[in-house]
Amino acid sequence: MVDASLQPRLEFVTCASPAGLHRMAYWEWGDPANDQVLVCVHGLTRSGRDFDALARRLAGRYRVVCPDVVGRGRSDWLANPAFYTVPQYVSDMVTLIARLRPARLAWVGTSMGGLVGLALSGAAAFAGALQVMRPHAGMLPPGQGIRLDKLVLNDVGPRLETGALSRIGQYVGEPGEFASFEDAVATMRANSETFGPHTDAQWADLARYLYPEFGGKWVKHYDLALAQPLAAQTPEELAAGEQILWRSYDAVTCPVLIVRGALSDLLTPATVEEMLKRNPRAQALEVPGVGHAPTLIADSQVDPVAAFLLA
Repeated sequence: MVDASLQPRLEFVTCASPAGLHRMAYWEWGDPANDQVLVCVHGLTRSGRDFDALARRLAGRYRVVCPDVVGRGRSDWLANPAFYTVPQYVSDMVTLIARLRPARLAWVGTSMGGLVGLALSGAAAFAGALQVMRPHAGMLPPGQGIRLDKLVLNDVGPRLETGALSRIGQYVGEPGEFASFEDAVATMRANSETFGPHTDAQWADLARYLYPEFGGKWVKHYDLALAQPLAAQTPEELAAGEQILWRSYDAVTCPVLIVRGALSDLLTPATVEEMLKRNPRAQALEVPGVGHAPTLIADSQVDPVAAFLLA
């Protein structure tokens, strides 16, 4: 039986970028002394609270840690938005993991969070190539990467469809300030139809940490400047980045669960098929009626992910 009253602890860790220091918030569930750690990392504009349902399910087995990636949620915003890139997020996660000191580490990454997990798995190749592409893109970890015990990639893979990236980029930098929480929820629902069917209560939960109240207004709880490095990416950089991500994926040696929304425009069936061919320890789960990306709220989505992590 899952304890619905279970709530996370809010913690912070100090990280570094070329522009200075910043604090990254993370939500921690379960026994803080447990060295079996599950890190759950959200998508581009979301927060660590996206994983509440999954964390409640797994907090008895894992110390579940759900960061607000820098620029989102309770974390600081970067002084220079040019560093809102995967290399910087990798650096921050290495700092977080060094604090957690896991004996075994599992990873769930939705969209951007999955890319960060891939980058950590093959950090040596990833870091070297990114330094050539963007010498000032952010701090990158040395060494051979971080060994993962299990990896869940939620609607993301090494190949990212440009049409989906363009769609996502259209709303990331749009201002969001509303006179009521209900207006905020309605706008989020309109922008998030690809999440698939949800109850009114589930939509409210998805909006609760994205649109907190400040001064009588409900505002987006992320730095709108996240859109700048996304818009600055060239086709050449995207193509080079795909090759880097495939090398990182090929470096993964642990079991992998690839979750795909059946209607996803970011992760195609062809990419999933190639991922399965390249890793004999990978398996795929398709979520019907959902695009990019499954929210991991409904039991029908949480159950198979939890089963994979607990097996």
